[in-house]
Amino acid sequence: MLGDELVSRINQLGAISEAGDNLTRIFLSPEHRTAADLILSWMRDAGMAAHLDAIGNVCGRYEGDRPGLSCLMLGSHYDTVRDAGKWDGPLGVITAIACVADLNRRGVRLPFAIEVVGFADEEGVRFTSTLLGSRAIAGTFEESVLDTRDATGLTMREAMVQFGLDPGRIGAAARKRSELHAYAELHIEQGPVLEQQNLPVGAVTAISGATRLAAHLSGMAGHAGTVPMALRRDALAGAAECIVAVEQFCKADSTGLVGTVGVINAMPGATNVIPGRVSFALDIRAPADRHRKQAVAEIVRQIEAITKRRELSLQIDVTHENRTVPCAPWLKAQMAEAVAAEGFGAFELPSGAGHDGMAMIDISDVAMLFVRCRGGISHNPAEHVEPADADAGARVLLRFVENFRPKV
Repeated sequence: MLGDELVSRINQLGAISEAGDNLTRIFLSPEHRTAADLILSWMRDAGMAAHLDAIGNVCGRYEGDRPGLSCLMLGSHYDTVRDAGKWDGPLGVITAIACVADLNRRGVRLPFAIEVVGFADEEGVRFTSTLLGSRAIAGTFEESVLDTRDATGLTMREAMVQFGLDPGRIGAAARKRSELHAYAELHIEQGPVLEQQNLPVGAVTAISGATRLAAHLSGMAGHAGTVPMALRRDALAGAAECIVAVEQFCKADSTGLVGTVGVINAMPGATNVIPGRVSFALDIRAPADRHRKQAVAEIVRQIEAITKRRELSLQIDVTHENRTVPCAPWLKAQMAEAVAAEGFGAFELPSGAGHDGMAMIDISDVAMLFVRCRGGISHNPAEHVEPADADAGARVLLRFVENFRPKV
């Protein structure tokens, strides 16, 4: 069973961390380099030619039935968030390597090459910009990021040099559209839907786009004991009503819209003072761009109405926007065939989390396969995949690869 080997390697990789009591492996750190070297060794053992590219992506290539063919690219990321789980990212890399190893053991060569990529930075923990590894391969890396500083004051440019990379050569990592037939990624779901459906795997329909907003509400600070309730302009109470309105609006939607307020800051922040100023951050995601944009407009309208009725001033700004990335129907159909051929029920679901496919779409059609994770928990040490589910994902991905039909 492939699942046992996958779990063993997940544990080996999970032991490579900057802290002994939790898993933290950030971009261009010494632990990141140790992990890269281990993955490179696994790629070579699987029969691939492997190297570290100009941004720190770990790249392996398994030739087709003749050298130099365009490839089916498989991959995910090998960096983590702080205090992470072991499965987010590495499962996709390790499973792809295992599939190639199986082909190599059987002496199977296909009418296309297979490339496996462990993307160096998907999470964006160190330099705040996400998808750095996949953007470099897609040719959309923004060089201004090189001057971004981490928490210690080190620039990305300086960190790359320390890692042994040349910042001036990032462009060498870029690939051409003609070199890829498609990009496919296996990843843990990071949500509870497959568990609710009692299914080990599911085909992804789209990676949801996201809009992030920063809202700033201003009212009037005052003494908690002397200002009558009817005369208050309480910015925190107003923010609370706005947050509930967002929740109710998104709950009433049946198309996959989700809204989250994950940060709130009330000032002056004293128990006996009515809050005069409040800031909160809002994250809105949906599987379709048009629907997300319509939802954002309606949410902003509701926030404006609430703050006006409460006599609060409002400033609301868009701080981040990522487009939705649809999974290509022709790839999704082949993934569904592989799922059915392995005896699992057909099920499709969107991804609310971002993935490297959001960058890869610029040079390739994209497909994704989700694997069930316990409780839908992710970005957390409790993140867990059962060996049988890891095995199911590997069998589906291997069948998808062996039966892959490039788009004519």
